[in-house]
Amino acid sequence: MTTEAKPDLADADGRGSLLGLALLAFIAGAGSGLVGALFRLALQQADHLRNTVLIWARGEQLLGLMMVTAACAAAVGLAAWMVRRFSPEASGSGIPHVEAVLRRELPEAPFRLIPIKFVGGLLAIGSGLALGREGPSVQMGASIGDLVGRTFRRNMPDRLVLLAAGAGAGLATAFNAPIAGAIFVLEELVQRFDTRIAIIALGVSSTAIAVARIFLGDAPDFHVEALADFHAGTRPLYFLLGAITGLFAILYNRALLGTIAAANRLERWPVPLRAALIGGAVGMLAWFAPGLVGGGDEITQRTLQGTDALALVPLVFLLRFALGAVSYAARTPGGLFAPMLVLGAQIGLLFGILCRLAFPDLDIQPQAFAVVGMAAFFTGVVRAPLTGIVLVVEMTASINMLLPMLGACFAAMLVPTLLRNAPIYESLGANLMRQNRPRQR
Repeated sequence: MTTEAKPDLADADGRGSLLGLALLAFIAGAGSGLVGALFRLALQQADHLRNTVLIWARGEQLLGLMMVTAACAAAVGLAAWMVRRFSPEASGSGIPHVEAVLRRELPEAPFRLIPIKFVGGLLAIGSGLALGREGPSVQMGASIGDLVGRTFRRNMPDRLVLLAAGAGAGLATAFNAPIAGAIFVLEELVQRFDTRIAIIALGVSSTAIAVARIFLGDAPDFHVEALADFHAGTRPLYFLLGAITGLFAILYNRALLGTIAAANRLERWPVPLRAALIGGAVGMLAWFAPGLVGGGDEITQRTLQGTDALALVPLVFLLRFALGAVSYAARTPGGLFAPMLVLGAQIGLLFGILCRLAFPDLDIQPQAFAVVGMAAFFTGVVRAPLTGIVLVVEMTASINMLLPMLGACFAAMLVPTLLRNAPIYESLGANLMRQNRPRQR
């Protein structure tokens, strides 16, 4: 971990004590939890509306297909236009922007980012783009933390601490995972352990979850059947699964960056038009296969239960692999975490099924490999193993998979590092700085 950002986040100038900052953590957490919960509820209603419209549209045949395609194109194009017109910082997941602000490379986003991120994310993800809710939640939480610091006239180091903690609270709310939210602040956003930041991150995340659970309940995001305790004989298989997911993570990072670069080469086409074309294509896919679009939680749940036909899982994986990259290239609000969990679970399930066939004496549960695959693929793409492990444990309540996750995440992080593949947010952050360089002159 690096210590480059330490002076900006840790040093106080006497304008407020740690106790005062901790009290503000409750305000920032309550705001982040409320906005994050409302965003999740709004997305649930958008998914329900999309499915209702698709059921009706199938009865209209060709006219229905045209209407769904046009509606999705219009919604995604509108989301991209809103971002470009009112808050360019709201494009994509927002995590690279938050990290750049914490490094003092970019200014904090204006308050209008919150409604643009909320509405834009609702339009894009609700239309079926394969994007995650956590990106908007993280960036909105960061903006709320910064707003609280500004309102109470804290110094810049304190404001940055609240901003980072608010971002972690956004992740916690998005996945009902408070511990992962706090770890995410330390491991990914500031990339070091600092007592002051840890205290505030824990306070903001715990408060956000307390507020969010009033609206969302406290059940884990995914239901997983009871898994057998870890068997030592399967340990080498989990290391192998980690290495395989590490290779897939490299492919995913390259596909994502390559798709973004290809979209940027169409510079003669306005961004909203490009986004509308992507939205229209996703609308057509939704008309034929409604269960394959959107953030992907239902796909992940089916994978963890093993209810999808085995022959379809590879096809769904390939489609979602491509759809995630194309959706992100639309430059609308939306994150990467939820789509990554889909792919990781599918890799793990397929690997587990093959292992069960190859080693019948080991009594292998493919669903256990699906759970571990989620954490391993996340680690391979993001290079934040602690966040990935804790996030998946909290989302699935599969604490007995902790040791297999450690081994798999070790291999999933080792392979891309040895092959010199950069973490995805490092690459996206470099792209962001290149885009903003002319503005900084």
